[in-house]
Amino acid sequence: MAEQHSSKSIMWAIIIVAAVLIAILFPLTNKSFESAANNNAGADEAELRIQPVARFQLAKVEVAEAGGAPKDGPTVYNSVCGACHNTGAAGAPKIDAKGDWTARLGAGNAALYAAVINGKGAMPPKGGAAKLSEDEVKGAVDYILSKVK
Repeated sequence: MAEQHSSKSIMWAIIIVAAVLIAILFPLTNKSFESAANNNAGADEAELRIQPVARFQLAKVEVAEAGGAPKDGPTVYNSVCGACHNTGAAGAPKIDAKGDWTARLGAGNAALYAAVINGKGAMPPKGGAAKLSEDEVKGAVDYILSKVK
């Protein structure tokens, strides 16, 4: 009987030691670790860090109406055409590069008027300002031609 008593006490001792170890180790291993990707604030910060430096967006330009009075060539050019023709955006011939205009000048004024009114390549009809009259568009073309000749 002495052997039985000693094996029972060893068994209970092992159970108690195991319970104590589990009680100590469980809280240490059950900690929830949140990475920056799982954290809501971290996700917002990550989105800010990976934003592009700049964005390029082509958009239609709406010309503000000035009491219905027709606009002159320089006004139309500066408010509509200059966005692309000053920078060469979307392959537009730059107003300062006279070599870009040589072939276009050879086509004649009527062909240039038609190309601008109807659109050509990446340029939408009337440069994207559909509210312009044909006379206003022609005035802008004449202004450009005066600069490139």
